[in-house]
Amino acid sequence: MASLQTLSKSFPGWLFFCCCCCLPLLLTSSLPLKGTSAAHHACRLRKINFQQPYIRNRTYTLAKTASASDKDTDNRLIGQQLFVNIKENNRCYLMKSVVEFVVKDVLLTEIKNQYPYVEEVAQFLASLTSELSSCQFSGKGEHIEKNLEQLKNKMEQLGENGKTKAIGELDLLFDYMENACTDVPKKGGNKKKN
Repeated sequence: MASLQTLSKSFPGWLFFCCCCCLPLLLTSSLPLKGTSAAHHACRLRKINFQQPYIRNRTYTLAKTASASDKDTDNRLIGQQLFVNIKENNRCYLMKSVVEFVVKDVLLTEIKNQYPYVEEVAQFLASLTSELSSCQFSGKGEHIEKNLEQLKNKMEQLGENGKTKAIGELDLLFDYMENACTDVPKKGGNKKKN
């Protein structure tokens, strides 16, 4: 204790203490944990992004409105088929890619004038993908590209109703992205406990 009091009375002692003890702790604290990659950490969103009642209500209301116009009950764009052959650590990257596609090729097209809240929801989803800009897939990406291409092809086959269906499934997209990209999965989510 006496040496600590002596150290506290002298500036050079504090400088020495900070350089030898604190600086190494600060430098190593930003390193990823063993067994995890920096890309994995970049593929995470804060749970609070999805807990905003205002944007959740807007998204679900938009989906419900568009779903009422969707006469095709046999096909689904957003579902478990997106995750076929996709490792759990790549699901957020896949969902980021799906959301980017839906925002650019569905929400920000001429259809945006047909439904309420489209621009607000598109802006929110774009902000999520912007937060995930450093998110990269690990391993080979051919399954991700294949599944994304199947989604695009199915939507194209549905013609004009494809965009309506995509908007009608925004609630599903919202939930799938939340499950894939937040650290704490929702109950009944896709994450396995170790």
